[in-house]
Formats: sequence, C-alpha cells, structure tokens
Amino acid sequence: MQTVDVVAYFTQALYLVLWLSLPPIAVGALVGTLFSLFQALTQIQEQTLSFGIKLIAVTVTLLLTARWVGGEMFNFGAQIFDALALAGR
Repeated sequence: MQTVDVVAYFTQALYLVLWLSLPPIAVGALVGTLFSLFQALTQIQEQTLSFGIKLIAVTVTLLLTARWVGGEMFNFGAQIFDALALAGR
C-alpha cells in the first residue's frame, strides 16, 4: 500500500466523519436557535429547558439516521479491510 493510498483513505475517513456527524449537529444547532428565539420572545430564562430540548432532538436524529450511519461505517470498514488484504499480497 502506497503513501498516496493511505492519504486517500484518511481523506475519505475525514469526509465520512463530516457527513455522518452533520445531521445531529445541524439539528442541534437549528433546535437550539429556534428554542433560544422562543425563550427570548417569551422571556423564559431557564437554561436547562434548552439543553433538554436539544438533547431530545439530537437523540431522535441519531435514532432516525442510525441505519444510514451504520451502513456507511460498515462499508468503509469493509473497504479498508479489503485494501489491507490486497496490500498483504
């Protein structure tokens, strides 16, 4: 396995991490912003409400995207193991 191949796999892994972490981060940011706006409009100053709502939203997002995330991680892992098997020959 050449250095170029290793760098390509690391680059692919970083892109995979970016794409797989995007849904929970985006949902958390969106829900946090909307709930903060709601708190500002109603003058509710309780900080734990925002945390609880974001926690529930991110948990639901993780549950909804778990099949996709697991499949992508499995495919990438299989690709890495196949490349290692070919490099050992």
